[in-house]
Amino acid sequence: MTLDNLNTVAAELEKQELQAQGGVSSPLLYTKLLAIYLYQNDLCNAKFLWKRIPSSVKAGHPELELVWSVGRAMWKRDAPAVFTALNGTQWSENVGPIMRSLVGKVRERGLRLVAQAYSSLSIDTCSSLLGLSPSEVVEFANQQGWGVDDNKMMISPVRPPPPITHITSSEDQLHKLTDFVAFLEN
Repeated sequence: MTLDNLNTVAAELEKQELQAQGGVSSPLLYTKLLAIYLYQNDLCNAKFLWKRIPSSVKAGHPELELVWSVGRAMWKRDAPAVFTALNGTQWSENVGPIMRSLVGKVRERGLRLVAQAYSSLSIDTCSSLLGLSPSEVVEFANQQGWGVDDNKMMISPVRPPPPITHITSSEDQLHKLTDFVAFLEN
C-alpha cells in the first residue's frame, strides 16, 4: 500500500466491511479505514465509522481507540492534542505509515492556517499549532522567510500569494450568464 492509492484501499475496505460475516468486520479493517479517513481529512466518515463499530470491537483493541483519539482531537480542531496523540503512540504496521504521514498532513494544514490567519503570533502558539518545539519553529520560520523577533518571542508569517485565477473574457462571462438565465427560465 502506498499513500497514492489510499482512495482505492479505502473503497476496498468499505466493500469488505459491507460484505463481512454477521455485519462485523475485523478490528484491523476498522483501524486502517479509520486511519485512512483521518489522513484524507474526511472527519464525517471517520466519525460515522466510529459510531458503527461495535462496542465489543472497540473494547478489545486499544489501537483502534488510539486512532480515534487522534480523530476526536481533529474533530475538535485541537492541534496540540492531535500532535500529542500522533507522536505519543507506537503505531502498528497496519496503520503506522498512514499515521506517520498524517503528522505531515496536519502540520501542512496548520502551516496554511497560520500563514493565512495571523500577522504575528508567539513562538509558543505557533509551536503548538505546528507540533514543533520552539527551536524547530524558529528554524522553520527562518526557512519560510517569516519574520522572527527573538526579543519579543514573536513570529510574523508571510501571507502566501493568492492563487492565480483564470480570467475569462467578457464574451465568456456573457455566455455563462445567458446559459444560467436560460436554465432558470426552463
